[in-house]
Amino acid sequence: MYVAQAFSHSLIAALIVDRAIQTWKITDPAIRQRFSLIVMVFPIFSFPLYQMINPERSSIFFRLEALFDINRWLNIELWGKVPLNLLFTIMLVCTALIFLLQEMIPIVRHIVMSKEFETEKDEEEGQYEHPVIDEVLADFCGKKPHISLIDDDELIIFSTTGKNPVIFLSTGLMETLSTDETRTAIAHELAHIARSKRPLLVVIYIIRVLMFFNPVVLVEFRRIVQEEEKICDDIAVLLTGKQDALAETLKKFSRKIEKPGLSVVKNLSEVSASLEDYSHSVHLQGRINRLESGPIQNTGGAWIRFLLTLSAIAVINYFIV
Repeated sequence: MYVAQAFSHSLIAALIVDRAIQTWKITDPAIRQRFSLIVMVFPIFSFPLYQMINPERSSIFFRLEALFDINRWLNIELWGKVPLNLLFTIMLVCTALIFLLQEMIPIVRHIVMSKEFETEKDEEEGQYEHPVIDEVLADFCGKKPHISLIDDDELIIFSTTGKNPVIFLSTGLMETLSTDETRTAIAHELAHIARSKRPLLVVIYIIRVLMFFNPVVLVEFRRIVQEEEKICDDIAVLLTGKQDALAETLKKFSRKIEKPGLSVVKNLSEVSASLEDYSHSVHLQGRINRLESGPIQNTGGAWIRFLLTLSAIAVINYFIV
């Protein structure tokens, strides 16, 4: 019962949040991220909270008067043979597998690699020095990350956000990007390092783990990750004042993503990789369009709208059992 209601409550919350964002034309990624958190957090506590408020909520009498009873729908058999609860279970299992294969394992692998990279960095004589990098680091208020150069022709830049953060750059990146573009790329990674220290991001991922079976939370978590990239874009622009340069940097990364046609795809792993590349390309293009649309104006606030949306979700979901 908890799993079924958690799914239905998160679905209703996602629909209301999406409509609220569209109606109020919310473009600030930080505010959009806050709204998406409702979809992730609310379903965890809604069922026990409603039961505390009204212990009779699970009774047949309450269910008959409810707006929607998911258990009644799950007991329906398609063509008199296939119960909907079987399809529902398959959906939950598939979602859990996606979480394990596309999120949990890659994150564990990233943590292990980060430890290895930090160990290798400690054994190096010093960090890679460059006037542009030194200039950006000078404006960074937090702990200065170590800069390490990778001998690779591809455009590579990523950071580890552990106790001793490191930013890794490839020789191909340093040769391809202009001075301003390099500055914005470094600033974007600095934003990730700074924001990784916030406890909220840790809480978000813990919630994601708790709701590993929920496909709605799967989609919403990825939206939160995408909004996080936009927030770091904004911080990079704030640090450098080079919005156009950041857009050009993203364009160069976008052009490096292979977009194979359907005829090239031969097996399931290639289909998965192709879809991942396509999704990444679409997200990059969205960030580019946002940066090219003009000055970024994030108003902040919007707590009244947030509370109104949360209240609407709480009231409607009370009558969904």
